[in-house]
Amino acid sequence: MPELQNLIAFALIALGMVLTPGPNMIYLISRSISQGPVAGLISLGGVALGFVVYMVSAALGITALLIAVPFAYDALRLAGVAYLVYLAWQAVRPGGRSPFQVKSLPKDGPRKLFLMGFLTNLLNPKVAVLYLSLLPQFIRPEAGDVLSQSMILGSIQIAISITVNAMIALGASSIAGFLAGRPLLMLVQRWAMGTALFGFAVNMAAEARR
Repeated sequence: MPELQNLIAFALIALGMVLTPGPNMIYLISRSISQGPVAGLISLGGVALGFVVYMVSAALGITALLIAVPFAYDALRLAGVAYLVYLAWQAVRPGGRSPFQVKSLPKDGPRKLFLMGFLTNLLNPKVAVLYLSLLPQFIRPEAGDVLSQSMILGSIQIAISITVNAMIALGASSIAGFLAGRPLLMLVQRWAMGTALFGFAVNMAAEARR
């Protein structure tokens, strides 16, 4: 069982990342605005299945890697730091845009919505890096079975992501309408995300190898 402080720290990073614009968020918001919240939730079902595939695959791979390569943790930690800095820059860079500034899409049926949500998540580098670079640093081999810790942390990430994305899908149209005439709020939203992610990266870089 992961330590409580690790669970809390990982949950905060997972929350920060799910609130950061990426392929999943943009797709879900686009579908919710174009076809309504039900379409967004169907798409979210596909996204959730993609998370499960990543969680199981990464948990098995991380277990083998940390046992076989003693210094793998440091390499994964530095990769995670670099990616958090990249996400922070994408949020605040000049010319960046809010995920609620989306274009309408043609309507799709439930099966295609689910499949596209699944594929969008599987092909999302943000999710791959989360599981391969960020998750391992919250695992302590001395605290118990590595596979169990990986599955617990992965389940926390999935629960947070589904909860937040469901709320976004249900409120996408209202949020988009509210922000449409408030460019300053959109800017604040982007900078808040970028600052939080950069803070996580600095803290992560400062940590010594466990």
